[in-house]
Amino acid sequence: MLLNPKYQSQQQFIDSIPSVLEQQGTTIKATRNLIKVLEMPDGTHVNVKRYHAPRYVNKLVYSTGLRKPKGQRAYEYAMRLQELGIETPEPIAYIEERHGGILGLSYFISIQCDYPHTFYEMGDAEEGTYEEIATAFAAFTARMHELQVLHLDYSPGNILWERVGEAYHFSIVDINRMYFGEVDMARGCANFARLWGPKRFIQLIVREYAQLRGFDTVEAERLAMAARTAFWQRFSKRHKVKFKLEL
Repeated sequence: MLLNPKYQSQQQFIDSIPSVLEQQGTTIKATRNLIKVLEMPDGTHVNVKRYHAPRYVNKLVYSTGLRKPKGQRAYEYAMRLQELGIETPEPIAYIEERHGGILGLSYFISIQCDYPHTFYEMGDAEEGTYEEIATAFAAFTARMHELQVLHLDYSPGNILWERVGEAYHFSIVDINRMYFGEVDMARGCANFARLWGPKRFIQLIVREYAQLRGFDTVEAERLAMAARTAFWQRFSKRHKVKFKLEL
């Protein structure tokens, strides 16, 4: 188990999570991976993500250390992001179940983020309602990329936000797929491809982002919109698009 030293006093509760998760807590998602919110003895609400046991060749890959399991990556990446001042729910622990050395179920536990909004809400946002958040989000992303951090699943459900007064606050989740290294213009602009929202909303984000990073705004917009078009054309062939898509 990997345990954040800050939560050493809660180790007994944390150790119990694998045995009580089915019976306790509030379910957020129940697919191949189960996500629940539990309450620690001190009243703190925690988010528990249980990863399914790897299958086929992945059993060998994850069990032998050829690649770190998703939950372990989520824990270690969260620690790294916190050190950089990039907001993500505070990591508490990572737990593995193994049988004969083979990885079974694994668990990533973090503080439950109470931000009430995700970027899904921007899907059919109307002009006049999204300009401020576009500017704030561009700044958040530009700073993250300048710190050489790239979220490889920068999708609407993985971006949580709230507004306090005039300020917007963002937190990124589902962070087991990250890239740490130089984020150039092409890579950075392509990172916006999966976002929901009107075409103008995305364009505003990209233009502000480009200005903050010293990129050519026309070229940045061209790169971002090309990546967006390619992604959504592929996606729409297999799935229903749940917002009014403008390409």
